[in-house]
Amino acid sequence: MLSRPKPGESEVDLLRFQSQFLAAGATPAVQLVKKGSRRAGDANLEQSPLQGHRDVVMLDSLPDLPPALVPAPPKRARPSPGHLLPEHEDPEERLNRHDQHITAVLTKIIERDTSSMPVNLPVSSGVAFPPVFHRSQRRQGKPATAGKRSIFAQEIAARRAYGAKVSPVREVASILDPPESAMTCEALTTREQGSQPPWNSYSFQGPHLVTGKGLKSQEAEQEAQTIHEENVARLQALAPEEILQEQQRLLAQLDPSLVAFLKSHSRTCEQAEEKATREQRPGRPSAEVTGKEVIAPTSASVPRQEDELEPETPALALPVTPQKEWLHMDTVELEKLHWTQDLPPLRRQQTQERMQARFSLQGELLAPDMDLPTHLGLHHHGEEAERAGYSLQELFHLTRSQVSQQRALALHVLAQVIGRAQAGEFGDRLVGSVLHLLLDAGFLFLLRFSLDDRVDGVIAAAVRALRALLVAPGDEELLDSAFSWYHGALMFALMPSQEGKEDEDEDEEPPAEKAKTKNPEEGNRPPSELARHDVIKGLLATNLLPRLRYILEVTCPGPSVVLDILTVLIRLARHSLESATRVLECPRLVETVVREFLPTSWSPMGSGPTSSLHRVPCAPAMKLLRVLASAGRNIAARLLSGFDLRSRLSRFIAEDPQDLALPLEEAETLSTEAFRLWAVAASYGLGSDLYRELYPVLMRALQAVPKELSSPVPRPLALQRIASLLTLLTQLTLAAGCIAHEASSDSAEASLLATPCSITWTQVSGLHPLVEPCLRQSLKLLPRPEMWSALGPVPTACLLFLDAYYQAWSQQPGLCPEDWLQDMERLSEGLLLPLLEHPSLGSLWESLGCCSPLCNPQSCAVAPETISSLASLGCAGGHPPLSLAGSASPFPFLTALLSLLNTLGQIHKGLCGQLATVLAAPGLQNYFLRCVAPMAAPHLTPFSAWALRHEYHLQYLALTLAQRAATLQPPVAGTDVALCHSMALALLGRLLPGSEHLAHELLLSCVFRLEFLPERASGGPEAADFSDRLSLGSGGYLGCGRGALLAQACHDLPSIRSCYLTHCSLARASLLASQALYRGELRRVPALLLAVPKEPLLPTDWPFLPLIQLYHRASDTPSGLPPADTVGTALRALQWVLVLESWRPQALWAVSAAARLARLMCVFLVDSELFRETPIQRLVAALLARLCQPEVLPNLNLDCPLPGLTSFPDLYANFLEHFEAVSFGDHLFGALILLPLQRRFSVTLRLALFGEHVGALRALGLPLTQLPVSLECYTAPPEDNVALLQLYFRALVTGALRPRWCPVLYAVAVAHVNSFIFSQDPNNSDEIKAACRSMLQKTWLLTDEGLRQHLLYYKLPNSALPAGFELYPQLPPVRQQYLQKLRISGVLPHGVSET
Repeated sequence: MLSRPKPGESEVDLLRFQSQFLAAGATPAVQLVKKGSRRAGDANLEQSPLQGHRDVVMLDSLPDLPPALVPAPPKRARPSPGHLLPEHEDPEERLNRHDQHITAVLTKIIERDTSSMPVNLPVSSGVAFPPVFHRSQRRQGKPATAGKRSIFAQEIAARRAYGAKVSPVREVASILDPPESAMTCEALTTREQGSQPPWNSYSFQGPHLVTGKGLKSQEAEQEAQTIHEENVARLQALAPEEILQEQQRLLAQLDPSLVAFLKSHSRTCEQAEEKATREQRPGRPSAEVTGKEVIAPTSASVPRQEDELEPETPALALPVTPQKEWLHMDTVELEKLHWTQDLPPLRRQQTQERMQARFSLQGELLAPDMDLPTHLGLHHHGEEAERAGYSLQELFHLTRSQVSQQRALALHVLAQVIGRAQAGEFGDRLVGSVLHLLLDAGFLFLLRFSLDDRVDGVIAAAVRALRALLVAPGDEELLDSAFSWYHGALMFALMPSQEGKEDEDEDEEPPAEKAKTKNPEEGNRPPSELARHDVIKGLLATNLLPRLRYILEVTCPGPSVVLDILTVLIRLARHSLESATRVLECPRLVETVVREFLPTSWSPMGSGPTSSLHRVPCAPAMKLLRVLASAGRNIAARLLSGFDLRSRLSRFIAEDPQDLALPLEEAETLSTEAFRLWAVAASYGLGSDLYRELYPVLMRALQAVPKELSSPVPRPLALQRIASLLTLLTQLTLAAGCIAHEASSDSAEASLLATPCSITWTQVSGLHPLVEPCLRQSLKLLPRPEMWSALGPVPTACLLFLDAYYQAWSQQPGLCPEDWLQDMERLSEGLLLPLLEHPSLGSLWESLGCCSPLCNPQSCAVAPETISSLASLGCAGGHPPLSLAGSASPFPFLTALLSLLNTLGQIHKGLCGQLATVLAAPGLQNYFLRCVAPMAAPHLTPFSAWALRHEYHLQYLALTLAQRAATLQPPVAGTDVALCHSMALALLGRLLPGSEHLAHELLLSCVFRLEFLPERASGGPEAADFSDRLSLGSGGYLGCGRGALLAQACHDLPSIRSCYLTHCSLARASLLASQALYRGELRRVPALLLAVPKEPLLPTDWPFLPLIQLYHRASDTPSGLPPADTVGTALRALQWVLVLESWRPQALWAVSAAARLARLMCVFLVDSELFRETPIQRLVAALLARLCQPEVLPNLNLDCPLPGLTSFPDLYANFLEHFEAVSFGDHLFGALILLPLQRRFSVTLRLALFGEHVGALRALGLPLTQLPVSLECYTAPPEDNVALLQLYFRALVTGALRPRWCPVLYAVAVAHVNSFIFSQDPNNSDEIKAACRSMLQKTWLLTDEGLRQHLLYYKLPNSALPAGFELYPQLPPVRQQYLQKLRISGVLPHGVSET
């Protein structure tokens, strides 16, 4: 046996192995089979390939796959289910049919024979270089050269052709002299040619593609002629339809590049034929050669595209006729000159179909039929050339232009479009959102890439577009105007409330898996994914801040770019604490802003526009620092200590705006922002050391306030500066007054946070005499609404200063209380009481309802261009004057007034009754009535959360004042304490995050205060008992009336309050931060930036919260033991719910009747003994009776989704299991089981009882007289579920359902079975009719005469009878006839008595 070669053996060994193999004559393991030509068919398989001295390469030895540069058909691992492969089809035929590679045509490659080809030597020249050729020296008659070739290349090619001296006469002659076997045809006219098939239109003059070039001279013509005759014979043998079919098949199989090559080659040959024919036949008219392309016929197998053009197509009407002498115009391409024609006429839109939106260069939306002149530059686009303007897609395409001016123009237009879209100019003229479309198209990252451009103009346009996208117009103006309101410096973070859809999907994952997959820093998520859920987070992930710093520091852009960048940075800082921290920690960013745009010395600026803002003070830079400081105490401390802000604050505050070397408007804005920055720092107890240095400056500015207020035309900027000054003094007064309060604290946290403060009460005590005259002067303008609204926040700031002043004064130790008490009496008698009686103040109370966002939800409607990934207040276009954010809004002034009245009433109890008369204002009473009326919960948006927070401040302060006045004897005349209690209950369920202190104070004071329940002392319990006696089925069968329960609940009100304070507890950290803000404990304030509100602090069903927590804790306890003090917690919660159901039903309007029923069922599911307690039984029975009242019962819908429950049927199934296990026939438990079994509710509940828990029927012994609802609710309409009817019948027949065990359901089952067996509805299906006859037959044959009589003689339900229904004394005639009909048909047997 021959051995196989091994590694390391040489070629000599391989040759020796070959010799041994050949000598042995063994059969080779592999046999090579060579395929013949596909053109010759199977007959040529045995022929040997062409032999000779030339090398022949067969395609069988090549790889099966085509080269990589040729596109291959897509691969499929298995056939598609809809296109199964035939079973008996040859795979090779299938591959050949679908093969598009060049090997499908060229099957054999033979080496080219170059022995007979002439060799062209270079042309000898007498000079070293060719003579210089000028383009004007063109030889006449020189043929146009195809393709783009330079003049030099054309001249060299002409010299080579001349030097070669190869005459083409022989080649042309061979084309013009066809062989004898060639087919010829007569010339046809144009009409005849159009009617003849393509294969009969031209004569087969000879082969065009196969010429035999490359073979031996004696074999070339013979081989080419043989192939041509074979092709002609095949074409003659095929029908016209078959030729067309083969032509289409070839075009589908061949590669497109090969088809193009064949077309061009055929066209070249035919043009040469026609030229030679014209030269030999001078008598024939020749075609006139013009600048147009000559249309020539093509071969029969390749259709020409030019043939499809109509011969009557007119020539293009060009405004300028091209000349041959023009450069590069030797070949005129008409299709490229269409743009030089006049625009087509504007197409008028006749239908309502949508058209592509087009915008002008100013971002205006152009109407589809607007005809604008072309010199405006709005027609430079290809699609819809007659329409003016550019689409968003064309603008996007233009931003990627190589011309920087075009990129800048496109970005500028897009910025204008975004600005107009956010302003609401487009309205409903556009389908969809412009911002949504731009962000989905990647506009955000297009801007980011444009910021990296090298051209300053493009960078400026990109920055402007970025500002237009991020900063909603009007947002900053609104926040600035509200800075001096009651807690106006506080602001919710402007970030999306829901960061992404994946967060909703992650709710189904376990918490442990969430912790693993959720990255706190989100560093693993790409910027595109971050931007899809939060635009600003996605931008920050692209290193935006370092790029903005580079632009500010290195490129030194113009003033507009600087202002845009600072505005963008302000928006980034408002996003969240994380974003503000990143702005602060960006290397050299804040340093650059402070150094370049807040210098302490600068050159004086002229009156005109400046060329650069560098080294010039800029108000937005100061505002940026203020917004950063608002994000957190630590950021504010770092700004003050690390960037020398004290010297800059002193620089811009110490000098009056008129004396600064700046324009007056810019100087006043800069001074205002400096005051606000200092006020924000003072809100944390920082920056107080500047007060001593700037005390004279502040006194001088405060003394100038009355003069400014007395000006006939108040200047808005000056008034904003005055309000900011008063806000600063308010914070400094609070800082001076809270020293003693915090110094007495012994906690470690207080010792760490309490830093030495350099301001004392003595230093601020002299501010009051200067501020009070300002308030008196501003109140003089109250009767003049136009002047009053022009004052802005100045009166509000004055009231808030007096509030902080008296609050801090009363907390100072060592001072005589008589001093501040007398001063309060003086202020109230001389200023406040006359103000409360002023008619103009009454008009402010009357306008509360018009300006309330709670009563007018449409005022907080979402802007049309609002997107979820980019939060904004949506203040584009401003707000109406009569709105909370409008210029005539009464909320800021009235909130500050109520705050001052509360402080005075808290300190001086004797003034409380006089000051509380403000609560009797009719406008306030009407406003409260509108707020407590049933209304849908307001949808939380950034603007609605901001507006509602300020509205809730007014409501809380009014309720606090009412609570202080409620303890007075006699009570304040005209005050409706019941309305105030309803308002407190409504407000408690609406408060947003950040108001934890307000919610806690409401629970402590207003909500559970006995004085707010006047029904207790006005016969409310007795009225409740009387109402229950008048109503039927009241549930008072347990021996205790509802009045006694209400009286006991009022007695236990302190215990109820303690229970709800325990179970409605808020997060401790949030509560402490909120307390520090509202109590004025400045050094405990963590930040002025509040968390994003996603929902109110307490759920809408907060009265049931203790019961829900008991149920959850019992479900989570492994041992099954009830939690401690379960009875007490359940008792207090049920008492409070009964009080609300009886006296404050509007407080539970947001909780559906089905949700209330589910909460009552949770009491029975806590454990097996809780529902047996007598107080619990009485309370649940009273609440169940309230649910079963005629006005409440129709609203009970168990099919709607319930909060906190997956579905009511699941809860009911658990309820049935618990009833079977622990009820022992408890009637109250049974009443709750029976209530959801009414006929109008889902059949699933009845199937669960009669199908899976039929054993519970024996324990449902609730008497008919104690059924909380009417029996007709269970029997009407008749049951139509056949499966349930069969279960009814089975329970009756088997004895599982008996009248002495379950009288209610026995009567219900008998009623439905009787109605079913005597049903004669012709619309019933055959299956239902068969089931009716079968059940009637079984009823007829029952041996239990009592049950048989009930089913046959049932008349109607009657809960007064022992059985629960009436019976016929004898069968009605209709039933007798029906039974007789069935007896005749054989369904019922004969001889059985009917009585």
